[in-house]
Amino acid sequence: MAKKTSVFECQFCGWQSAKWLGKCSSCGSWDSLIELKPTQIKIIQSTKSNPQSSSNAIPITQVSFENIERFSSFEEELDIVLGGGIVPGGLYLIGGSPGVGKSTLLLKIAGEIAKKAHKKILYVSGEESAGQIKMRASRLGAISEALFLLNEIDLHIIQNALNEQEFALCVIDSIQTIYSPDITSAPGSISQVREVTFALMRLAKERNISIFIIGHITKEGSIAGPRILEHMVDCVLYFEGDPSRELRMLRGFKNRFGTTSEIGIFEMKEGGLVSAKNASKLFFTQKSAQAGSAIAVILEGSRALVIEIQALVSESAYPKRSCTGFDTNRLNMLLALLERKLELPLGRYDVFVNVAGGIKISEPSADLAVIASIISSFRNRVLNAKTAFIGEVSLVGDIREVSNIDTRLKELESYGFNKVILAKKPSNPPSTLKCFETNEVSRILEWM
Repeated sequence: MAKKTSVFECQFCGWQSAKWLGKCSSCGSWDSLIELKPTQIKIIQSTKSNPQSSSNAIPITQVSFENIERFSSFEEELDIVLGGGIVPGGLYLIGGSPGVGKSTLLLKIAGEIAKKAHKKILYVSGEESAGQIKMRASRLGAISEALFLLNEIDLHIIQNALNEQEFALCVIDSIQTIYSPDITSAPGSISQVREVTFALMRLAKERNISIFIIGHITKEGSIAGPRILEHMVDCVLYFEGDPSRELRMLRGFKNRFGTTSEIGIFEMKEGGLVSAKNASKLFFTQKSAQAGSAIAVILEGSRALVIEIQALVSESAYPKRSCTGFDTNRLNMLLALLERKLELPLGRYDVFVNVAGGIKISEPSADLAVIASIISSFRNRVLNAKTAFIGEVSLVGDIREVSNIDTRLKELESYGFNKVILAKKPSNPPSTLKCFETNEVSRILEWM
């Protein structure tokens, strides 16, 4: 008699074990391992690659270059993030918090491609009725004869629909609602998500259909389901932004067809999400100068954004430090540097730093502007509204150069700035900008 083989799988990360454990050894989740049924184990084994492949290894010099053809999504910001457009046969995964605009964006794109490119699009929804989708499509102006709706959660029916007609693009809303009858577990489980994604990947490559998958996220902010889900797709996109505000940002965390350094910036309007025509205006507006405000220029991908750094320093018996859009640990480092180098008694003061517009800074080029805004608020001295601060600050108090300084200065010039404080003056600065070099934090006081 054959010995029974048991497989236990974590419902959070997909890690498997031959015996039950109270705690997952991979993600650390408690009481998350469940035993897979024989049919589930059979499906998992069938999806694994066959080591006895008939393919022969060939020298890389004999491999011809693959010509990747793209078609536009008719949303400029999305095309930027994708690397120039949508690739036929590409499998795209998009995640984000509830209400951030994932379904709205993809429905609008589906309607635009159907109307302008005259391509057949299939929108599959397992969460909303056809009437609800049409109501939103009417508001977005996405009504087209080439846009087809399918309310279904059965994977086999979805596969049949894609095989019956020549669709150029398919939207799955969402992967957690689709199930395969071959697996007995509930929709959204680790086994179901893995099997459904694998089936969609094969369908996308065989039929040359671009498929967008909407994924729910966990409370930690990652896409729910097994980690292999992100490895199987060609592109992983995350929507960021507060649903109560107009600004939305789309970031690429994986892209086999382009770079992951670009971001897309959208605004939520009455007619849905629209591409931001002038991104910097969302984060910076010309106004009268005030104490505690400094201007910086950061890079998001290849674009420069002019942003305003706001600081508030207030005396307190129990000092607090708080940041919005800036790293708290880096703020603590800068405050310690100011106390050491400039002898500012910030240990007795509350310090609050905010990046206007809701953007999050992920590069150190705004360090100098943060320091300038803190000193401005501490001494209640107004900085020149036409002066910007660009530079990274080290632990020893040095101000260092940042990358792509020419791109940053051109953006400042377009907004009418006339002074820039930076570590090193470029060889060919814009004629309308006066660049002042400074290599130490202590020299910032000269500009106050």
